[in-house]
Amino acid sequence: MITTSLLCITLAFGQVDPTDPGQGRTDPNADYSNELPRSTPLSPAESLKQLTVLDGFRVELVAHEPLVVDPVAMAFDESAALFVVCMRGYSEQGGDFLGQVRRLVDHDGDGFYDASTVFVDHLSWPTAVLPWDGGVFIGAAPYIFYAKDHDGDGHADSQKVVFSGFSRSNVQGLLNSFRWGLDNRIHGSASRSGGHVQTVGETHVPITLNRRNFAFNPRDRVFVATSGGAQHGFSFDDWGHKFLSANSRHLQMVFAEEHYLKRNLQLAVESTRRVIALDGAKAEVYRQSPVEPWRIVRTRLRRAGVIPGPIEGGGRAAGYFTAATGAMIYRGNAWPAEMRGQVFVGDVGSNILHRKQLTRRSVGFDADRIDPGREFLSSTETWFRPVQTANAPDGTLYVLDMYREFVEHPLSLAPVIKKHLDLTSGQDRGRIYRVVPSDFVQPPPARLDRMTTTQLVPLLASRNSWHRETAARLIYTRQERSAATPLRKLLGHDEPLARLHAMYALRGLNELSAAVIAPLLRDSHPRVREHAIRLAEPFVKDSAHVRSALYPLADDPDINVRYQLAFTLGETTDGGRTSALARIAARDPRDEWIQVAVLSSLSEGLGELFTLLMHKRSTYRKLSSGNTQDFDELLGVLGQQLARKNDASEVAAALATIDTVPAPERRLARTIVRELSLASSRHGTRLETFLAERSKQAPAILRELVEAARETIEDTSQSVKKRVSALRTLQLSALMEERERIGVLLGSRAANALQIAALRTLSHYSSSKVAEVIIDAWPGLSPRVRNSASEVLFQTESRLDVMLRAMGDGRIAASALDGTRRQMLRNHHNENIRAAAEDLLDKLAVPRRPDVLARYAEAMSLTGNTARGKATFLRTCAPCHRVENQGHELGPRLAALRNRGPETILVNVLDPNREVDPAYVNYVVVTTDGHSITGIVAEETAASLTLKRAEGQVETVLRDRIATLQNTGLSIMPEGLEKQIDVQAMADLIAYLLALR
Repeated sequence: MITTSLLCITLAFGQVDPTDPGQGRTDPNADYSNELPRSTPLSPAESLKQLTVLDGFRVELVAHEPLVVDPVAMAFDESAALFVVCMRGYSEQGGDFLGQVRRLVDHDGDGFYDASTVFVDHLSWPTAVLPWDGGVFIGAAPYIFYAKDHDGDGHADSQKVVFSGFSRSNVQGLLNSFRWGLDNRIHGSASRSGGHVQTVGETHVPITLNRRNFAFNPRDRVFVATSGGAQHGFSFDDWGHKFLSANSRHLQMVFAEEHYLKRNLQLAVESTRRVIALDGAKAEVYRQSPVEPWRIVRTRLRRAGVIPGPIEGGGRAAGYFTAATGAMIYRGNAWPAEMRGQVFVGDVGSNILHRKQLTRRSVGFDADRIDPGREFLSSTETWFRPVQTANAPDGTLYVLDMYREFVEHPLSLAPVIKKHLDLTSGQDRGRIYRVVPSDFVQPPPARLDRMTTTQLVPLLASRNSWHRETAARLIYTRQERSAATPLRKLLGHDEPLARLHAMYALRGLNELSAAVIAPLLRDSHPRVREHAIRLAEPFVKDSAHVRSALYPLADDPDINVRYQLAFTLGETTDGGRTSALARIAARDPRDEWIQVAVLSSLSEGLGELFTLLMHKRSTYRKLSSGNTQDFDELLGVLGQQLARKNDASEVAAALATIDTVPAPERRLARTIVRELSLASSRHGTRLETFLAERSKQAPAILRELVEAARETIEDTSQSVKKRVSALRTLQLSALMEERERIGVLLGSRAANALQIAALRTLSHYSSSKVAEVIIDAWPGLSPRVRNSASEVLFQTESRLDVMLRAMGDGRIAASALDGTRRQMLRNHHNENIRAAAEDLLDKLAVPRRPDVLARYAEAMSLTGNTARGKATFLRTCAPCHRVENQGHELGPRLAALRNRGPETILVNVLDPNREVDPAYVNYVVVTTDGHSITGIVAEETAASLTLKRAEGQVETVLRDRIATLQNTGLSIMPEGLEKQIDVQAMADLIAYLLALR
């Protein structure tokens, strides 16, 4: 759920300065108890005094122990009673079933809770709750329960498991954040643990939730995977946009939903979510609390290499996001109107509540810090742990404070430290605050439970989101058809949000028809039009009236309306669909999400769209403001997708359009032939023959492309970037024609970027000669380039066979293979390869990591040269790490090593598998055609999986091409860097990393 960072803005408890690596003991057998004094909890009243909030607001304590303990989630029911999840078993007592869900009541209506009952007891690690039909759904992995109080005594009389299969692999990555959606479903996050979820009592195939969210209908219990997958906390804004938070990536947005993407299984999407914070992932924060002594000791011991583990944050111990949680959009009505829509994200490690302003950008948002040099809410007390926030019935923002001495994963605490701590400290405490304007006056209690369904309908126009959502939930729960008439009347309300909720409420009552939805497609508000398009989907196939109302929206002035329409048009194959999709694509030809939406709707008909855009390109170019290059590149993207689909008739039709391109537009023809051919599996003469059978001009254009690529590659006056791009084109030729040219580029005189690009080009050839080209060049390859060469050699069994023979006759040393490669060979499914590898590897004396570290210990006493160290970094570390705007951001940021001392740097470089962060574990994908691909799993969607690896390489693999996926358990960073860095070079690298600012 929560990961903390080293906190060191000020010194705590009179301890030594944690930024000074020379202070304190580093004996692994020492007793550090005298350096680890415990902090003392404050009373609720004293804790309140430690809080600082933005001017014009005050913080009020609405509940505290013993009414509530260890709160991690909350939800208000229709009577305004507050259900609170109490995770008393955090972090190591999941097996003790200490968790509870409590029901808090404010009897006198003054805004402060005065009674609490244990609604459900004896839960293991509960993390989520949401009311439904007089009871509540409770998330406590591996289960989601439904519990209900039938006799009104405040205690659940019945409790039933509804779903099972959520993973419990990480106490800080459990399912969480139940939210009521516009679509009358309960949404939640499966976090980092994911799972394989089954509806209890049903026999369907379990739903896989790795790196996803989920939703279920509380009436029929239909459960589905949705896009998301961040660690802890997500929320919707008023219009249903989904926002997430996770550790340093503190604010993300979901751009596309699973159910659309899985319609086209040939559509590879790298990720459905993006960081939208303008200040980046590890954004600056301004905390007021001191560092705890145990963090000081842990940092010092890690610096010395006595205990394992990373320290984050560009070398600083604090001042940046590392434990973000609970992203929430403020949508109440008690605060100033201009604050509606602002985002609030807690950081439990920094004891703050941060806020950002959302600004429209294309189909999504940018999020920018609002409070310069400070936070919206912060505490001087390290026990303040703001894990979640919520929009309350009274229009204010509630803040859950878990109030713990330690919020830390137990595995990150070495025994030498942990034995002096008590990770249960605070499990008898907890606070709930609300933030109110200085002039706030308590409104009358909200009792929606006493309202008739007809009385609930006007609340759908409320400026308070809790009133709207609770009214919508009750209308859906009660299923009273009498509400349909006032709901239809509400469709004419002046407030756009009222019209929005009325549409969804009618759908929940099965009262939304084609006749009702069609006029809303012409609504004056773009967000209402956008949702009307989405709600029109059940009628698109059978209603010509709806289709005729949809197609003109391809020219809507709002990009989100067009974006939604592109998804929705996948529900029909009507003739007008292609023209509408063409107009949408042409208007924003460079927008990647528009492209995703259009392609998601084209499991069929892509060729028709392509030929339409080609034949009427002069018309469609005008839609893209006459930007010829952008439009031509869009056609190239569509050509790539056509080739991936491998539909012979559609590819033939696309190639035939090449012959309609006049000489002045030769660049367009070249773009299309290049991109369509690059996505093909054909090369050389085979490709040229294929093109010749379908187009008169295409073969000549192919030859032009290849010849131009050759000229660029051989012209050493051209930039490396242009020559790398040309190498991509060269794969269209035959290997035998390019073998000598590629061999030259693999020579030691070529830049590393060119060598690696040449290897990528080789990887696309199916010829068995690929391995020979690489092995011939092997002696002149640097260790950095050999890693990329190994990737190509390991892709197919035929290449591996050649490589093993080369190892046997001494042309390649077995010691050149890193731990991941050796493991792959020993576990290979081909018995012959496995046997040959075992004979070779058994003879290999692999240096023990402790021996290597001992040999390099001298580097810590040598004088290092930072200039040479930077050169070593660029040569050795830049493929996976980024520093000073140079390199590739695959592994952790090495700038974090600045204050860790030389010992820690030495251990991290030479013994990367001592403690492997799960985020950087190397995976192996074997495709159905026998290729193997390694890398860290960065994202997953319904149709694809994305791997990232060195040199900024990203490989998105369609799921229907994956035969196996294996977790190696090893770091993406290879062992054996001592082969590339001698002792003095290590001293130089250490000096450079320690000098970073």
